[in-house]
Amino acid sequence: MMKTSSAWIDQVKWNHDGLVPVITQDVITGKILTQAWMNRDALLQTVKSGQAVYWSRSRLKLWHKGEESGHVQEVSEVRMDCDNDSLLLLVRQVGDIACHTGRFSCFYQKLNEGRWEQVEPVIKDPDLIYNK
Repeated sequence: MMKTSSAWIDQVKWNHDGLVPVITQDVITGKILTQAWMNRDALLQTVKSGQAVYWSRSRLKLWHKGEESGHVQEVSEVRMDCDNDSLLLLVRQVGDIACHTGRFSCFYQKLNEGRWEQVEPVIKDPDLIYNK
């Protein structure tokens, strides 16, 4: 990824918790993989390393995507929306699994006639991914 001065990060409009929502999209298929959050450190580490780093709101710590599973996200582009309050990561998903459920995308449930239906298969059993 390109090295630049840090002034670009000051243009991001962080919410009251110091976070910005991030949509992650597969650069090859165009499929949305996940929605997560970044704080300033997560975004800086993402740009520096070229791999997605998020802020885990449940664990209250930085989360390098794939740190446990090996399913890292190699970042091709970082984009910001017109209001400067939302980011888009275009990534190459290593291992073709972005979701902790073992699916390609976290968006595997579709509303169908008033019920949520699972419409994407499990690629790998999560117990095998996380050695549970």
